[in-house]
Amino acid sequence: MSQSLRRGLALLTELADGPRNLDQLAEAVGVHKSTVMRLLRSLEADRFVKRSDVYRYRLGSALFELANRALDGIDVRDTARSHLLELGESTGHTVHLAVREDDQVVYVDKVDSTHAVRMYSRIGARAPLHCTAVGKVLLSGLDESARGEVAAALDYPALTDNTITEPERFLDELDRVSRSGYAVDRGEHEDFVHCIAAGVRDPRGEIVAAVSLSAPKVLFDFDELLGSTGELSRVCDRVSVELGWQPPDS
Repeated sequence: MSQSLRRGLALLTELADGPRNLDQLAEAVGVHKSTVMRLLRSLEADRFVKRSDVYRYRLGSALFELANRALDGIDVRDTARSHLLELGESTGHTVHLAVREDDQVVYVDKVDSTHAVRMYSRIGARAPLHCTAVGKVLLSGLDESARGEVAAALDYPALTDNTITEPERFLDELDRVSRSGYAVDRGEHEDFVHCIAAGVRDPRGEIVAAVSLSAPKVLFDFDELLGSTGELSRVCDRVSVELGWQPPDS
């Protein structure tokens, strides 16, 4: 990778956290302001960055266009969309579609809750594998050896009092998910939210995505949310069949 390309990507990464001025960007990338200015002009010409005023820069529209095109290229997202909308309408809960990327999950689609209290989340956001229902589902489809390798390599930050922080406990949880066909997050990622999730399979039967239902604790207790597990699993099965998966009893 060329030095200019590496520095340009570093600038975009820094701007992902919010607008920055020239001094801040130069310090973050570790080069002179004249070099940063030259890179910014090139990025600005192609709409990857935009000046919010004379001295400050932010991400430009071209970057968001690329992100949307990348997300649209994920077949499971297009296939699942109508089913997610139906699930959101029938349950009233927030619906997420997520895929795995290395040691994180990425939310690639979302249907907002119909209830007065809504969750703040967004398409493109990332979350850890060890404390999310979608993360557990995505790992549960791996064979025992692969699960062990992933579990051993993960960090386990304790985001709430309920977060699993030991590889052994996490592997036990993945075994339970594999047997039951669904995963739960009982305030492990955010202590005010319950989640349940199930997997979407490709034609080979491998879990390639996860669909979750999330609800704030102030509105629903965990058992109420758990009552939607059957409907969630049926939706995931329908999406899987459209992707080419054949259920074992078909």
